[in-house]
Amino acid sequence: MAYRFLRFPEGKAKAVTLSYDDGCRDDIRMAQTITKYGIKGTFNITTPAEEPNLWRLTADEIREHILENGHEVAVHGACHRAEGTLRPIEGIQDVLECRKNLEKAFGRIIRGMAYPDSGIVRFSNGASYSSVKNYLTELDIAYARTLGGDNDSFMLPADWHAWMPTAHHINPQIFEYIDKFLETRTDADIYSAARYPRLFYLWGHSFEFERNKDWDKLEKICEKLSGRDDIWYATNIEIYDYVKAYESLIYSADGSMAYNPTLYTIWFDYDKKLYTIKPGETINI
Repeated sequence: MAYRFLRFPEGKAKAVTLSYDDGCRDDIRMAQTITKYGIKGTFNITTPAEEPNLWRLTADEIREHILENGHEVAVHGACHRAEGTLRPIEGIQDVLECRKNLEKAFGRIIRGMAYPDSGIVRFSNGASYSSVKNYLTELDIAYARTLGGDNDSFMLPADWHAWMPTAHHINPQIFEYIDKFLETRTDADIYSAARYPRLFYLWGHSFEFERNKDWDKLEKICEKLSGRDDIWYATNIEIYDYVKAYESLIYSADGSMAYNPTLYTIWFDYDKKLYTIKPGETINI
């Protein structure tokens, strides 16, 4: 039986993304380092500082070091409060205020998010995941990164509002995970179930590198992951938008034709053959 698998741009089966929180001053060094290696990341911001200070970045600094280098800025709650502890009205206010502040500061639409603090790891005060997901959806938050489930399955999320990353960079197995990711085969010569796409998603806080005096660890991580022809380096929102475009393809009843109604060129593997479908194009499979 033939199977169809998503492929990232240029037919690549693997992707790498990073997600770092809080908009602290060490994000400058973080952004400079990953940019040097051609890796892209998402920086989750509460509210930019009005004036330069010892902790938070200003909007101008975020624009210069993060946005102008192709990285993403995402919501992290105006007051950095865990949604799992908030009544819906409180969560709505915190997320909406943060989103509006970021969009005003940077003149662009902000659709991504990382849960602040403990996020949706635990619940109290009548909060539930279903209510959180409902109001995030209503607030047009496309995805939200959670935490606490480090694993080496490298799967795309089944639920974009509970997007589990691969690992925090302090995970003692981080380099084992990286080696497994790089060595995992996705080519047509292996059995079908092993050809699904893989994502390596690293998260943390840049100040942890400074606090632990191990910026060399970030350099080593980037050295191992970067410069590979079989990996797509993307921000969180780029991955979300591409996967959603792939899922929007329209097929004939017998599956022999596919139509692309999106503005993205999409790649996929079908029966061990790579297909490309351009915006507005219909192809025979």
